[in-house]
Amino acid sequence: MRRFALILALWPGFAAATEFWPLTGDEIQSTLAGQTLSYAEGVTQNFEASGVTHYFSGRPSAGRWAVREDRYCSTWPPSELWACYDVLQSGLIIRFIDDNGEITDGYLSE
Repeated sequence: MRRFALILALWPGFAAATEFWPLTGDEIQSTLAGQTLSYAEGVTQNFEASGVTHYFSGRPSAGRWAVREDRYCSTWPPSELWACYDVLQSGLIIRFIDDNGEITDGYLSE
């Protein structure tokens, strides 16, 4: 039995497996409001409680965000279309999943 446990502990990626759980609308709101997420390549996004969001990826961009039916939604002018995402969390990692199954991970600032 110990040998089996040792094999699992040394198996690549097994110990580093991350478990995500889905967030409800209230949890999305309380997790994101007033926070900043960091993405790959130095990109950041902050979420104001007022519903304004700022995305910084070389140049700033301002949009709006809201929670609709347990999903994070955002719109970025000049477009008035809203895109919505399922939101999952694992510790400081926030995972957004779009309607096509594309995943974007952001990291909450500590």
